[in-house]
Amino acid sequence: MEVIQTVAAMQAHAEARRREGRRLALVPTMGALHEGHLTLVSAARCHADHVTVSIFVNPTQFGPGEDYARYPRQLARDVAALEALGVDVVFAPSVAEMYPEGPEANLTWVYVERLDAHLCGRYRPGHFRGVTTVVAKLFNICKPHVAVFGLKDAQQFQIIRRMVRDLHYDIELIGVPTVRAADGLALSSRNAYLTPEERTQAVVLSQAIEAAQQAIRQGEQRVEAIVEAMRQTLARAPLARVQYAEVVDAETLQPVDRIMPGQQVLIGVAVFFGQTRLIDSAFVEVP
Repeated sequence: MEVIQTVAAMQAHAEARRREGRRLALVPTMGALHEGHLTLVSAARCHADHVTVSIFVNPTQFGPGEDYARYPRQLARDVAALEALGVDVVFAPSVAEMYPEGPEANLTWVYVERLDAHLCGRYRPGHFRGVTTVVAKLFNICKPHVAVFGLKDAQQFQIIRRMVRDLHYDIELIGVPTVRAADGLALSSRNAYLTPEERTQAVVLSQAIEAAQQAIRQGEQRVEAIVEAMRQTLARAPLARVQYAEVVDAETLQPVDRIMPGQQVLIGVAVFFGQTRLIDSAFVEVP
């Protein structure tokens, strides 16, 4: 396995593998890898014969007061885990390599309009602009045929999917279902921030998602009632501070008052435990 740290070397490597007829997959990550990330790698291997995992904590997707400075960075451990899985390349650039003049001096951005107006985008202005810009950079650098993302970040996946469509990227996107702990909590690098008591209570996120799914399965079409079911579930955790509980159309990511049979919706929640922000979500096909 190679560890590549410069844009030029990564582009040259990817171009050489393409000339050899290899099918390239990319798994973009910010490191601090857990079992969820490793599941993405396994999925990538099913769709390609050459797998690159990028590890880059992207400063432009963090807002003021967010956890960019303390976000866990453990490159040596991550590299060892990826080597054990048979990954071909780890692309681990520096901030200076990805933003040569500095993130604050970046003038070119990729922005998908309207899809960031709700859910996480409402509360993290500029976040998805940073995500789509860095993903576009990674696509141009790593030159994948396939890119694999986790569906825990469902809004992110839909925004990137729209970017790929609108900019005519010749890349197949693969969305991998959320990997969960035994009690249902979605795996996240930020779970490491939780105290034992917060970790116990954090299971309410997945329980809230399940409450919404159950309401829909039982025929509830009023979004107000579905959201109330989520909020009642989240209220079981005294330490939880709810940022949002929403139901939106899965394609447009816009709110709806009622859901219709055959419609696909996205259910999402975001909750703070202390300074730690956790999210969970699910796509639901309305019966």
